[in-house]
Amino acid sequence: MRDQWEERLACAIRCGRCEAKMKQRDQRILSVYDHQPICQSCKKAEEQRADYAEVAKQTIGACMAETELLYSDPGGYCYHHFYPYDCTKS
Repeated sequence: MRDQWEERLACAIRCGRCEAKMKQRDQRILSVYDHQPICQSCKKAEEQRADYAEVAKQTIGACMAETELLYSDPGGYCYHHFYPYDCTKS
């Protein structure tokens, strides 16, 4: 799962919503709606949706139950639905 997270999500080169290019150090965050990496502008728009609070609550609950408990949340998958990250490698 960690490999999948790093390859598909952590270093996405385009926003999953608006298709804007994202450079390695650009901040991105996972959408609570479809778990795809999106740019900060799209995250701000997502947060304005009327159902955002409820969807976010459901997302973190499901993420913790499915990912964190089974895989110890590899690479911060659940965390990055709410906190931005870039794809710089350690």
